[in-house]
Amino acid sequence: MIEIERKFLVTSEAYKAEAFSEKRIKQGYLSSVPERTVRVRTKGDCAFLTIKGASSESGMSRFEWEKEIPVEEAEKLLLLCEKGIIDKTRYEVKLKDKIFEIDEFYGENEGLVMAEIELQSEAETFEKPLWLGEEVTTDPRFYNSYLSKNPFKSWTI
Repeated sequence: MIEIERKFLVTSEAYKAEAFSEKRIKQGYLSSVPERTVRVRTKGDCAFLTIKGASSESGMSRFEWEKEIPVEEAEKLLLLCEKGIIDKTRYEVKLKDKIFEIDEFYGENEGLVMAEIELQSEAETFEKPLWLGEEVTTDPRFYNSYLSKNPFKSWTI
């Protein structure tokens, strides 16, 4: 399956009042090379193993395969992951027929809040909420795999 998504910084906490879902996520990487990332994630009371391919030239599209796994197995796999576990809360906000996923990061990535939206095509348009800021889709620093090794708190902007 090809995943098409765009990423944005978030400018205010107004999304929290609009959220219909809120879940804590912990994730780590068994492989974080750009050609193929292998991610283990716990999300609330569920867990997933995800493999993603390299991003397209536009940075918006890439192959993604995901399988739900038992939480107990994910917790064991997290112990095998590369250094740098991502810890965040994901809020989901529905706007018209689209869902924005807003991630508020903790630990070494505290202070970073990003929104993602999945699209049907790279050219698809969508309504932008007031709290949506600068687009960072093409900036690889905002990939979770990058953040796990190069935390937001260590950046000099």
